[in-house]
Amino acid sequence: MMPYGNIAGNSGVMAYEIAVDRISVQFIDGKVYVYTYASAGKKAIERMKRLALSGRGLSTFISTAVRDKFER
Repeated sequence: MMPYGNIAGNSGVMAYEIAVDRISVQFIDGKVYVYTYASAGKKAIERMKRLALSGRGLSTFISTAVRDKFER
């Protein structure tokens, strides 16, 4: 897992791991959720990857756009 940049300083995301068709996101409570093309859609996953790399907006995007569309 890569530490999340958390540029705004108030994110619920702690770390992430990017793969070709998925992104794993670790939240501050320690829980890890895996979002995949199959569970959340390719467009959403690619956006999540960009947000993770930029260190800003990932938690907000998850809570507003993909919420419970995780694979596990």
